[in-house]
Amino acid sequence: MAIKRSAVAAFVLGALMALPVQAQEKPKELVVGIATFLSGPASVFGVPGRNAADLFFEELNAKGGILGVPVKPVYVDEGAGTNQLISEYRRVVQDQGAQVMFGAISSGSCNALAPVAEDLKVVNVMWDCGTQTIFEEGKWKYSVRTQGHAGAEMMATLLYLMKTKPDFKTIAVVNQDYAWGRESWALLQAGLKALKPDVKVVAELFPKFGAPDFSTEITRLSALRPDVVISTSWGGDLDTFVQQAAARGLLKQSTFVLPLAESSLERLGNVLPEGVIVGSRGDHYFLHPKYKNTPEMQSFVKKYKDKTGVYPIYPTFHMNQAVTGLVKAYEKASAANGGKWPSKEQVITAFEGLEFKSLTGTITIRSDHQGLEDQMLGTTKRVPEYPFAVYDKMALYPGKLVTTPVGEKSLEWFAKIKPEMVNDKSIETFDYSK
Repeated sequence: MAIKRSAVAAFVLGALMALPVQAQEKPKELVVGIATFLSGPASVFGVPGRNAADLFFEELNAKGGILGVPVKPVYVDEGAGTNQLISEYRRVVQDQGAQVMFGAISSGSCNALAPVAEDLKVVNVMWDCGTQTIFEEGKWKYSVRTQGHAGAEMMATLLYLMKTKPDFKTIAVVNQDYAWGRESWALLQAGLKALKPDVKVVAELFPKFGAPDFSTEITRLSALRPDVVISTSWGGDLDTFVQQAAARGLLKQSTFVLPLAESSLERLGNVLPEGVIVGSRGDHYFLHPKYKNTPEMQSFVKKYKDKTGVYPIYPTFHMNQAVTGLVKAYEKASAANGGKWPSKEQVITAFEGLEFKSLTGTITIRSDHQGLEDQMLGTTKRVPEYPFAVYDKMALYPGKLVTTPVGEKSLEWFAKIKPEMVNDKSIETFDYSK
């Protein structure tokens, strides 16, 4: 009897193995969970990301969705705190069937969500966070970043500062006290030691994330009078700091360097004077000197402004890159799968080496799942066309030039940069024009 049962089992197993492998079933809809700040001071940054996602997915679905499948975005409030964010992230995947998650804005959130995505085996697109350590200190199969990281942003900032104000002697920092604020300053410090070892750091100030009052920091800076004040803060924190510093005349006392200020320009109105160095966490700017007149940019700016009443800021461009990258990854994975609907594993694999057009250039995803994007900085100028400061004296830095090479650590790379990088021939420059 045992022999007969074994024979039957072997026959069934052989028959099953002879059957063709079942294709991944095409779903009726593709649920994409999106973590962004919908509450708290960072919502001035997160809500624009959601507004842009609504526009992009609406347009995408009008064209048939992804491979003929409509996309359903589901939003998770990053402002609820890390524990709640993780819980909601899991719920959207496990209860609502999300096969893709966009997470998130905060560097701390990305660090927390990467291992959760591995556990859930869900495609996790880091659509906005900047921490450079995420792929330098860990290897995540299911996570990919569709924009640059802090290393690229801070390298471009450092190069621009050294080019436009090479003779500064003293510098101070005012950064939010969490992963992004600490890590971005560590990178800048390492680069400063390599390029300008005689510079004196007169103050390192790290107010609490979401702080409503910066009088202590401003009073100290007023007394120290550093040549340069740098702040990589963003969102409501940056707005509040700049408004309070301007009221005390601090913005005219020192050269301010605000690498994330593009998102605050319109909100700050006439508060921000001329001569402030500003950046856009990439090359994202609705007045981008190379792309402001393209049909794609003009269409997006008009639709976004009609919807929200304001101009798009860099989180909206990062959302564009995440959505576009996802579409292209699905198309690439499907093509490699004989035109069939791809699995999550095939989609994440398709991201490696992927190149796609964004509203402001070309994005390349490296083998380590890190995106390469160009970086742009400028100096504020007041013009009659807009009731807020605009970019002038712009410099565009190629992503490949300013991004830490694969396999290297950003801090170590910054520590060995050479002065000739400041004047690299690949850097493009532009002045403001209507």
